[in-house]
Amino acid sequence: MRKNLKTQNVSMENSIKKSNELSMAKLNHGLTLNQMQLLAFAIFSTQQNGATEFHKSDFEKKFELTKYNTVDARKDASKLSHLQFSIEDLENDYFEYWNFFRGIRYKEGLFTFRWTEELIPHILELKEKYITTDLTITANFKSGFSWMLYDFLKAHYGYWHKPLSKESLMKLFGVEGKKTYVENTNRFKKTVLDVAIAEINEYTELDVRYKEEKKGRTIVGFDLIWSNGKTVVGATKKQINELTAILDVIFEDVFKFVNLKDDDNREQAIEIVRAMELLRNYTELPICITKEKADTSIQQANWNLRELNRFLEEDGKEKMPLYNWLEA
Repeated sequence: MRKNLKTQNVSMENSIKKSNELSMAKLNHGLTLNQMQLLAFAIFSTQQNGATEFHKSDFEKKFELTKYNTVDARKDASKLSHLQFSIEDLENDYFEYWNFFRGIRYKEGLFTFRWTEELIPHILELKEKYITTDLTITANFKSGFSWMLYDFLKAHYGYWHKPLSKESLMKLFGVEGKKTYVENTNRFKKTVLDVAIAEINEYTELDVRYKEEKKGRTIVGFDLIWSNGKTVVGATKKQINELTAILDVIFEDVFKFVNLKDDDNREQAIEIVRAMELLRNYTELPICITKEKADTSIQQANWNLRELNRFLEEDGKEKMPLYNWLEA
C-alpha cells in the first residue's frame, strides 16, 4: 500500500460500514447518485440504532439536498426495491445473487424498508474485511461514478494498483451497455473515469491515477494506481458534550476563584481558568479536533475541575458538581 501526504478527517458518527464483498460487487442495476445516497442512508440508519425507517427531511439534511420531491422518492425507491448484488468466482464455479430489500414503503415523508436476511451480514455484525465510508465525504461527490470507484478502491485495502480490462472497468461503473463508451474509449475516459478520479482526488484521502494498457494503438485496459493518505478520526458529539458540560460548570461563576482567600490557591485557580478558556475553542463549530485530542482535553478539564473544587473546599466554599458520566 502506497502512502501520500494527504490528511483526511473522518467522522465515525457519520460513517457506514460495508463488507468487502458488498463494496466490490457489481450492482445488477446501475444507480444514480441520489439512489446511492438513499441506499447509504438506509444502511446508516440501520447501523446507528437498528432503525429500518427514516424521514425524508433527515435524508435531505445529511446530503445537503435542497429539495427531494415525492416523485423522485418514488422513482428511487422503485429502483432500490429491485436492487441486487452478486458475488462471483467463475473460476471456481461459484456465484451468488441476492436482493437488497424485501420491500420499501414511503408515506408522508417517511421511508420504511426491510432488508433481506442474506444482506444483513454484509452491513451488521461486521468483524473483518469491511470498509468504512464517511458520508460527509461522499456527500461532496456530484457523480455516482466517484462513489463506485471510491468504494471499490477502499475495498482493496493493501493494494496500490489494480489492472482492469476496459470491459471490466465499464462493468464496475455499470455502463457496459452504453454504445458510446464501448465504441469511444476517450469518451468513456472523459465523462466517467476522469470525472470519478478528479472528485476522489479532491475530496478524499486517496490519490488516484491510471496507466492505459494498449494493444497496438487500441486501449484495452487501465491500470488503476492509488495511494492512501492519513485518516484522522474526529471528535464525537458525546465527547464535545462532555467537555462542554465540564467547562460550563467551571465558568458558571468564575469570580469565586478570584476571591479565594489563600494567595497560592487563588493564583493557581486563575491559571487553571485561563487554560480552560483555551479549551472552549475546541467546542465551537465547526468541530476540528480529533477523537484523541478530545479525550485528552476531557481528562485535563476533569482534573482541573477537581483541583478547583479542592481550592473551594479549603476556602470553605461550596464545591462545584462533577459531571455525571453515567447519565450523559
